[in-house]
Amino acid sequence: MSQLSNRAKNLKPSPTLAINAKAKSMQAQGIHIINFGAGEPDFDTPDHIKAAAIKAIEEGFTKYTPVSGTDELKDAIIKKFQRDNGLTYKRSEIIVSCGGKHSFYNLAQSIFDEGDEVIVPAPYWVSYPPMVTLAGATPVIVETKEENGFKLIQEDLKKVITPKTKALIINSPSNPTGGAYTKKDLEWIGELALTHHFFIISDEIYEKIIYDHFKFVSIASLSDEIKKKTIIVHGVAKTYAMTGWRIGYAAGPEEIIAAMNNIQSQSTSNPTSISQKASVEALTGSQDEVQRMVSAFEERRNYIVDRLNKIPGVNCFKPIGAFYVFPNFSSYYGKAYQGKKISNSTDLADYFLEVARVAVVPGVEFGADSFIRLSYATSLEDIKEGLNRIEGTLRLLD
Repeated sequence: MSQLSNRAKNLKPSPTLAINAKAKSMQAQGIHIINFGAGEPDFDTPDHIKAAAIKAIEEGFTKYTPVSGTDELKDAIIKKFQRDNGLTYKRSEIIVSCGGKHSFYNLAQSIFDEGDEVIVPAPYWVSYPPMVTLAGATPVIVETKEENGFKLIQEDLKKVITPKTKALIINSPSNPTGGAYTKKDLEWIGELALTHHFFIISDEIYEKIIYDHFKFVSIASLSDEIKKKTIIVHGVAKTYAMTGWRIGYAAGPEEIIAAMNNIQSQSTSNPTSISQKASVEALTGSQDEVQRMVSAFEERRNYIVDRLNKIPGVNCFKPIGAFYVFPNFSSYYGKAYQGKKISNSTDLADYFLEVARVAVVPGVEFGADSFIRLSYATSLEDIKEGLNRIEGTLRLLD
């Protein structure tokens, strides 16, 4: 008899975290790795946010808080939604969790059952399908195309909607593609959700990291009816360079948020008290550092996209938001290095790590094997060196 549950046996570790760990292990051995794998800003958490955490420690704010977060942080989140999205929520419609991933996990456990289907556009964030599966539901993958900005089109979405459809996941701006949905795109998606009675899970964690004057719109803001069918998943990690602070949050119908609270109460209990104080300052304090970081990301985006598109056989979509590029490298599949054939994105990622000493994430993990993901949340100097190495090793293939 196996000591492990079928659930555990069938679950793979997060590939992005695994690649990051492998890159750091090689670095610890003295190997200089350029790491394009990490999905976190390379900037430090802004000083005023760190100061709020230090103050919390000094004042003894180090005990349990309510399971779903402090009223102070919930009020800051409510103000953020009013200020940025024109959305009105009550405290009972907000939950604070140990990161955006935790918020999504609690949500999946709260609304999905055996037999439910959840529509997941591909390329997708690596953890969506596993968390849907862990909740007993079935991920229904819908491929999107680069020429459509990696966005759903109506005909493709309509084809997969069934009476079992419980929810659709939208991530805008997207990890891994940087694609984003316009208000017009969201309007027809919202109408389909109302017509076919499914939920919209809107992952908006990259909301503030947008370029070229793109106007971000939350689908929940389109109408009261759509808001009732929408659960927003968000967090402070990406916007404020707070990945290690582990604060995410969700907003949605009171009954669903209450269920998420119950699940959280039996698993992690409350998020860290100190991180909650820091997050209040992040959401309500100066936003100047956010603009500085986004400006730096935009400069890096422009450089990396231009360089990638100049590599023979490579095509790279220009991201609208987030801090990833998702170039198509499939023209190199079938080539070989020292007799070892590169057949897919995993082979290419392994080749780049072993030969170029560059860490990337294979596209197959995002449901798109023709591509690889590179994060440009690293210095422009490292980006230049990493691309030099990639170009050099591609020339070695025959």
